Amino acid sequence: MKNIPNISFESSENAKDFEFLNLTKLFARIPDILDHNPSQPHRISFFALMIITNGTGSHQIDLKDYPLKEGTVLKIAKGQVHSFQNNPQYEGFILIFTEDFVLNHFSKSSLNIISHLYNYHITSPIFNDKTGNENFLNQLIFELNSENSYAQKNIIAALLDLYLLRLERKSNTNKLQVKNPKQYTIFIQFKNLVEANYTRTRNVKNYAELMFISTKNLNQVVKDFTLSTAKTFIDNYVILEIKRAIVTTNQSFKEIAFATGFDEVTNFTKFFKKNLKISPKEFKENLFK
Repeated sequence: MKNIPNISFESSENAKDFEFLNLTKLFARIPDILDHNPSQPHRISFFALMIITNGTGSHQIDLKDYPLKEGTVLKIAKGQVHSFQNNPQYEGFILIFTEDFVLNHFSKSSLNIISHLYNYHITSPIFNDKTGNENFLNQLIFELNSENSYAQKNIIAALLDLYLLRLERKSNTNKLQVKNPKQYTIFIQFKNLVEANYTRTRNVKNYAELMFISTKNLNQVVKDFTLSTAKTFIDNYVILEIKRAIVTTNQSFKEIAFATGFDEVTNFTKFFKKNLKISPKEFKENLFK
């Protein structure tokens, strides 16, 4: 069966790792986009930052709608599923950039903080900072329009780096990371292992062994950052991937079950119903009513 494709970075300006788009112009291009419909859920393989300058609306990330208004900042992480609303009535800009852009151009000291900001497991994707947005956009547009392009990408990266750091400071979500840098490193390692291995194991002990720590220690670290156990974190991620597959593919439940690590459809259905109190079929029917 044909899946709605994952969307990779593709710049109209032949850039390889960064693009700055006017949303009004992007919306005008939608009828000409052939490989996917931006108003339908699709998974991205890059990072995005939406900044709203006028109007109101909503944007969906991982099946949740977020309200947009003047001053809104919405961050979309690599791997997330998102969609634009139909006939949007808001204006603004969207920045898209790859992981390589971050690794190659951001200061090393800010990489952990920015990865925290884009960690959708523990931070909200939405902020409001009208003044900060205006200052950042003015500086960015000035640089992009500069006739002297020497070191332009480095300057753009520095502006974005600084802007994201200020967003993180404004969000006040970095307290645990600052107080417990070692524990945060453990949490990120666990998160990455779950995302890479959830189809093979949902057993906390397996992840603790891969990390050479005790299950008790792992559970405590995960609780410190998410207020949930390591097992709950794993199960929640599996549920999220199942929901993403239901929304972004035409696969049968049997195909989704095997793709997400279940040997039997009955076990897949039981797992889904245990966590969401409804069956995959009911979830899909409610979604597309």
